[in-house]
Amino acid sequence: MTTETRDAAARAARFREDLERVRAEVGRAIVGQDAVIDSMLIALLAGGHVLLEGVPGLAKTLMVRSLADTLDLSFARIQFTPDLMPADVTGTNILDEGAQGRSFRFERGPIFGNLVLADEINRATPKTQSALLEAMQEGAVTVSGSRHELDPPFTVLATQNPIEMEGTYPLPEAQLDRFLLKVAVHAPPVDDLVEVLQRTTGRAPAPLERVLSRTELLAHRELVRDVPIATPIVRYVATIVHACHPAEATGSKARAGQAIEFVERYVRFGPSPRGGQSIVLAAKAHALMRGRHHVAHEDVRAVVHAALRHRLILNFDAEADRVDADAILDAVLEAVPEDPPEVRELLDG
Repeated sequence: MTTETRDAAARAARFREDLERVRAEVGRAIVGQDAVIDSMLIALLAGGHVLLEGVPGLAKTLMVRSLADTLDLSFARIQFTPDLMPADVTGTNILDEGAQGRSFRFERGPIFGNLVLADEINRATPKTQSALLEAMQEGAVTVSGSRHELDPPFTVLATQNPIEMEGTYPLPEAQLDRFLLKVAVHAPPVDDLVEVLQRTTGRAPAPLERVLSRTELLAHRELVRDVPIATPIVRYVATIVHACHPAEATGSKARAGQAIEFVERYVRFGPSPRGGQSIVLAAKAHALMRGRHHVAHEDVRAVVHAALRHRLILNFDAEADRVDADAILDAVLEAVPEDPPEVRELLDG
């Protein structure tokens, strides 16, 4: 074993050890919801953002706060409301009067935190929602013509309620596409609910401890980027993304060699290339978390739904037939083979 290989193995072992420590500490405050917490960690390590969707009372905000408490990062919370203005998010220039006269000073907004909780993001107007676009894509905000860089790492963890739509503004496709993952938060099973009731009706638990520094987190992000992914796996990802687009020609049944009825019947627009990028990055983090030093097909399948469910624009027929994005992605995964035809021919030969 070479020195480089030993170093990579040691970094991967440290990665898993640190992630287990974070999971254990968050678990002191959150009962169950392991899949949701793992998705949040994947996005944080992949350098992306997360949209958490679930009905009120499922501890979405508490999960974000608990994750922030375990990391040595600056935390900011923005309560999105209809009267929230873009300057309340990004910051504004303030007029200062000093000994040398008047001058403008930029007062940073809450978007300058490392970990930003955008609570009930769909309650703000589109004008205010758009204040996040530049920050989420470029890691910077522009105010009065001046560009201000955000300190890395920068991750937005947004929440929204899918039921109460009165007084809300649906997120535009451009903003949805900037979220690496969209995670559905479901009600806990009975056993977990019993534990929740016991924990939350007694004495307040001890505060969570910080177990991972900013420097360690940034190093783990670099390690995620370094995880190798073979070209056939990349082609598998690309084929999945391509298969999520309906046929361009009316009545055509051929697209990437696959005829997927659900897509042609219910999808108006498929995901952008950013959807494929999200799958690859999330799969790399998932592989490391499962102890693998390379991306496997199972890593791709594990993250496809969270990476693409918010990037499928469905039509009226889907709503009428009560078909959601997850059902369509199930059909796509079933129809798309893991190995492309040229690889199968090589193996068969």
